[in-house]
Amino acid sequence: MPSVTTALATDPFASTLDALGINLRRKHPTILQLNIGRICNLTCQHCHVNAGPWRKEIMSVETIDRIVDWLAQTDIPTVDLTGGAPEMVPGFKHLIERLKSLTPSRHIIDRCNLTILLESGYEYLGEFLAKHQIEIVASMPCYCPENVNAQRGEGTFDASIEGLQLLNQLGYGRDPDLPLHLVYNPIGDKLPPEQQELEDDYKRELKEHFDIDFDRLYTITNMPISRFESYLKQNGKLAEYMQLLIDNFNPAAIDGLMCRDTISVDHLGRVYDCDFNQMLGIPAGNAPELRYLWDTDINDWSHSAIATGKHCFGCTAGAGSSCQGTTA
Repeated sequence: MPSVTTALATDPFASTLDALGINLRRKHPTILQLNIGRICNLTCQHCHVNAGPWRKEIMSVETIDRIVDWLAQTDIPTVDLTGGAPEMVPGFKHLIERLKSLTPSRHIIDRCNLTILLESGYEYLGEFLAKHQIEIVASMPCYCPENVNAQRGEGTFDASIEGLQLLNQLGYGRDPDLPLHLVYNPIGDKLPPEQQELEDDYKRELKEHFDIDFDRLYTITNMPISRFESYLKQNGKLAEYMQLLIDNFNPAAIDGLMCRDTISVDHLGRVYDCDFNQMLGIPAGNAPELRYLWDTDINDWSHSAIATGKHCFGCTAGAGSSCQGTTA
């Protein structure tokens, strides 16, 4: 059997899978992940979306309605809302209300940066999310202020703590119907530590110092694309970081990859294999051009190929990485 190093000489990730006899195939989709806008109140160092206050990519109400109409004809149970800060998109409330009006209503995940809950004009968000029983997955790079502020900007740690305390007061992380999960990204060019051990540390520190409760911690590897790729290049660490990912390739992480059971959709309604391919503009299944969700047959999707690239080593290094944390 060819070694991983030999496979890298041709097509890095796909060739590695082929050399190891691994067939990366889709499952029937269970998650529709919508990146509804790249606008954000933060400019985090590790952001693979390159989100920020200046971004103009925002999903229109017309696109929201077309997506929900398509979803209503499927059995996909979960809708995962991401950005940017998805809550800043003007159609955010309309989208949630339409999703909840479907029969059956869909389970909704909101990927929240916590600080948005305190921004002027968004004070309603916490109660709105709780009222509709929206699962919250919140960015929290560390339980220490120095690390959080270094990655996300000065003052974001205090705002994040205040946001978590607000959510706890509403029942999040304490009421089983209001799940609250946190997301850890490493500071810089290294892999995340073991997820369960870090979760134990988070729960101990946040409870002891701030009386904060949450359900799960997800550890996610920084992807060598977009803003984080620029950071690596500027510091002369891109090749070293890519080699770290390659050296830690773990075949056991393949089965839980998000590309297997998730359809990723951009603010215009176009489909991709994952959020990372979306940021790189890679059409789903390496098709010759991008296509729209409402032109997609879910049965055809379930049996089509998955487009890969060298960045996929980020999802398969160590214990693996996906939107739900480790995969191996």
